[in-house]
Amino acid sequence: MIRRRVFHVETTRGRRFALLTLPAADTPVGGMLFVHPFAEEMNKSRRMVALAAAAFASAGWAVLQVDLTGCGDSDGDFGDADWQSWLDDVSAGWSTLGEVSPGPNAIWTLRAGCLVAADWLAQRNERPPLLMWQPVQSGRVHLTQFLRLKAASQMVHGGEGVKVSALLDALAAGEHVEVAGYSISPGLAAGLGAAALRLPKDYPSAVTMLEIVSAEGSGPSAAIAGLADAWRGEGVAASAAACVGPPFWQTQEIETAPALIDASISALDGFRR
Repeated sequence: MIRRRVFHVETTRGRRFALLTLPAADTPVGGMLFVHPFAEEMNKSRRMVALAAAAFASAGWAVLQVDLTGCGDSDGDFGDADWQSWLDDVSAGWSTLGEVSPGPNAIWTLRAGCLVAADWLAQRNERPPLLMWQPVQSGRVHLTQFLRLKAASQMVHGGEGVKVSALLDALAAGEHVEVAGYSISPGLAAGLGAAALRLPKDYPSAVTMLEIVSAEGSGPSAAIAGLADAWRGEGVAASAAACVGPPFWQTQEIETAPALIDASISALDGFRR
């Protein structure tokens, strides 16, 4: 039977809610730190992430989920968060994972969580294996798509649609912008907008990127396949694969993608070598 522990990770900026899923064995085969996606995508994916964490623990892994500043049940409001505070939260989570798992320890990310992890790696000497679900490559594009929700909402309710460029200008001027119930701080927007999915030079550990597709026989997107090729050209053990399932991070109803979990467990076997 897997075991779960709920606790708080103490940081200099408050407490971060943490959920640790442990295998039945006293010593895990390895550990995983989950870095969650941005805004409402985090809430939409909670069920899928919980199922995956349980499956990973059943395969022997310790899985730590930490709600970043202003997210979920952690201290603060979303509008209090900035990009560096999220990077600091990843550091706190990584240190906590090291206390319960002797390793090998890996980073597991979803959507914009991949960008958070990439910037965290750029600041640290850590080089863990990476399991990336549906990775976002450009923070600027991701931020722009999120801001479009505000324009679309105003048009639906009969108002004059606000331009995304105006929202970006407001953020650059130091103003908070509210979108779909989330207050975005200038610091968070600046960090996300500047983020890109990249690895430190000569990355030594395995990197697995998994994407959701709607039909059997489809491969990963050209962008992700091309990124994996580029990384392999730099000597990184990078791979990209597609799994059939719904885009659970954005569907209206809560959905899951079991094939994604199965493919992830296969990738974890490689992380142990």
